[in-house]
Parts: sequence; C-alpha cells; structure tokens
Amino acid sequence: MPDTSPTATVPPLPPLAAQAERLIELGVHTIAGVSADALRAFAADAAADSGADSGADGGDDGAGGTLLAVHPDRAPASALAPLLNRDGKPGFVVVDMPDVDDFAPSDITLPDAPFYLVTGVDRGDHMSNWSPDEALPALVKEDRTPLVLTEGIHWVLQQPAALERNLCFMTIGSRLRKANGALDARTPAIWISNGTGRDGRERRNAPKVGWCWWGNRHTWLGFASAAGRGR
Repeated sequence: MPDTSPTATVPPLPPLAAQAERLIELGVHTIAGVSADALRAFAADAAADSGADSGADGGDDGAGGTLLAVHPDRAPASALAPLLNRDGKPGFVVVDMPDVDDFAPSDITLPDAPFYLVTGVDRGDHMSNWSPDEALPALVKEDRTPLVLTEGIHWVLQQPAALERNLCFMTIGSRLRKANGALDARTPAIWISNGTGRDGRERRNAPKVGWCWWGNRHTWLGFASAAGRGR
C-alpha cells in the first residue's frame, strides 16, 4: 500500500439555506425542473429536522459538514460541470467522456427524492497515490462510501476550496456498467486542467471532469467520500 499523509483541511460547507440560494443563483433548480421555492423549503425543513445549520460550519457532521445535493436523475454531471468556476474559467467535461452521464451510482443507494443530504464529506487526501482498487475496500472498512460524480461537483460548487492544485479527488461511487454487465475500467474524477493537449490553453486552471483507470494511482488525486446520505 502507498505511503499516506494526513488529509488537508478543507473549509466547511455553508449552511443549507445558503447552499440552496447558491444552487438557485446558478439555475440548478431549473435544470432539475423544480421551483426555487421547493428547493428553499427542502433546505429549511432539512436544517430544522437535523440541526445541520446550528453552527457556522454547517453542523457537526464530519470534516466537510452537510452537503445539499440534487439527484443525478434531475441534474446530470454534463449540466452541472459547466457551472464550476475557478479563476474565471468555467468547468468542463473532457472530450473523450461523452458518456459522462452514463456513470451511475455503483453499490450506493441514493435517496429517492429530487434533493437529499450528504453528510461528513471528505476529500481523502490521505489516499493520494492509491488506486481506486486499493481505496474502495479501505473506505468500506471505515464505514464510509465514495461520492458519486454529481455529489463531487455539488461540493465544489458550494466550496471551491475543495478543489486545489495537487489536491483534487476521484468520485469512484460512479461507475459505468457495460452491456455485458462488466464494469468499465474508467472512473470519474474532478481536477484542475493544466491547459495542455485537447483541453486547450484557454482552459488552464479550469475545473475539469475527467476519468482515470481503475487500477492506476495518481499523486494529486484523493478519494472523496461521505459518512452518510439521507433527508
């Protein structure tokens, strides 16, 4: 197993009400086909039920606090990625991943609702330079589940500091299952473009949704995970 280092501190998430307003500002509610009032009401009710907004850090739900997520069936990765922004550069999906929205939750059950909460998000820096094949059983042993791609995008939308150069992350909760039932060898990740190759120089420093091989290690990619999901 590769050597590990402590996970760097990522600023906690904003309160749920502020997260709802951020999504409304970006037009995510329109993408999802729901009203702004419905999103605000969910955030308010969830905060009241869970106490998630009881403090400035968004609640005592782990390092990252509580994340408000829109179900990928309502707001797919291809629609969310361009809403990411870093240094004035919009996010994008790599050109050789036209099937990005076919990467679905694997062995993870998402709440059957337009909106849900993800608690205790963590970037998994201590697993940098591990392969997904090595990281997944370690997360399971810790009673954590990997983030799906859309959850990772939501996290960066709400807390841009979750994506740092040389400290980015994979979202191995999303996998693509082939027609024969086998899993595709790719796994999604979110990192920062160097503006090389097909990305184009104009995209240097832009947030990038791409993929990595399941068996490969990358020194700049951890494994984003959650403590739980629910209402």
